[in-house]
Amino acid sequence: MTELRTLKVALLGCGNVGAQVARILIEDADALAARTGAHLQLNGIAVRNVNSKRDVELPQELFTTDAETLVKDADLVIELMGGIEPARTLILSALRNGACVVTGNKALLAQDGPTLYEEADKAGLQLSYEAAVAGAIPILRPIRDSLAGDRITRVLGIVNGTTNFILDQMDSTGAQFADALAEAQRLGYAEADPTADVEGHDAAAKAAILASLSFHTRFALENVHCEGITSVSAADIAAAKDAGFVIKLLAIAEKLTDADGGEGVSVRVHPTLLPREHPLAAVRGAFNAVFIEAENAGELMFYGQGAGGTPTASAVLGDLVSAARRLVLGGPGRTETTTGHVPALPIDSAVTSYYIGLDVADQPGVLARIAQLFAEHGVSIEIMRQTIHTDAASKVESAELRIVTHRASEAALAATVEAVKGLDVINSVTSVLRVEGV
Repeated sequence: MTELRTLKVALLGCGNVGAQVARILIEDADALAARTGAHLQLNGIAVRNVNSKRDVELPQELFTTDAETLVKDADLVIELMGGIEPARTLILSALRNGACVVTGNKALLAQDGPTLYEEADKAGLQLSYEAAVAGAIPILRPIRDSLAGDRITRVLGIVNGTTNFILDQMDSTGAQFADALAEAQRLGYAEADPTADVEGHDAAAKAAILASLSFHTRFALENVHCEGITSVSAADIAAAKDAGFVIKLLAIAEKLTDADGGEGVSVRVHPTLLPREHPLAAVRGAFNAVFIEAENAGELMFYGQGAGGTPTASAVLGDLVSAARRLVLGGPGRTETTTGHVPALPIDSAVTSYYIGLDVADQPGVLARIAQLFAEHGVSIEIMRQTIHTDAASKVESAELRIVTHRASEAALAATVEAVKGLDVINSVTSVLRVEGV
């Protein structure tokens, strides 16, 4: 019987995910060897403090603060430190020293992915990052490999579990944003500083990665229009619910064609109304899902746990096994599949629908004036609902209008809203949210 070779594995970072990766490498060593054709030997775990308390009990002799030396002696490097530096420098060092790399660092990939991809290509090594988007959900490899013979036209994703939990709580319990956030923090879904999640930055980094793979073009964080959920109120949630919608923070990447036949890609993250019958509307709690539309495959949805130590470790180990098999069997590494350049379009070019809430004077001709103004801007109204309110103190009646438009350019929709604000019969614009799936 042929003796299996040994591949040395360096693990950078031992947080929630890193600790579970180390545990699986040790506990499932025989099974992993059978799948890869090599012994995966965990040589060391680089951390800031070797004496920190960890949820998983691991051999103390594995811990080191010398990440640079650990990387230079490895065949496979797993980077789970997060952040830009020193992660970027260590990954480049690993590739230059002949090691394949597995990372879950979406912020680094979105900011400086091309540098890492080029280094991996130059060395003929594998750079894998399935864990960077949607945790345990296998989404990046299906986009890169299974759909390689198709043309993806659109990707819609709930890719941040924290914001999905908050919005789901607001929808199901009527909670205000601050209360739902506090509950997410209590349960460990949200960090003490939740800015990256609630302002949409985490989802934007993932959107850049999804867009890059889906449209074979390198998109960076700066190409993503980003809005968070901090302005979404309980009143917005209730109004959406009453109209048959649910609000989700969506990462959207779609290919658009202009009147002259030119193509571009709109990449954006923002709160979005979805009809309750849309598959993504049923994604509850801290779960993630990615909905793909392709020319030949049609509609596909990938659903599962988008965060957590053990689920995300599953994605990391999948990449590690793939990279290890490449080292055993030989052949070039797989990094990305960019084949051209499709320009990133500004948010004004996006094609979407709007949900607009208006508080208006209750008098004859108001609906006609609003409808005429929409028509003048080339925006068609799909749904208009009116509710009459009477102020208890003044006894003055006003009407609440809820309008859902047909799809139009963001520029036309935004101009329409600005024009509506100028009408003398408008008391206030109570909400403006984008709508998908109608």
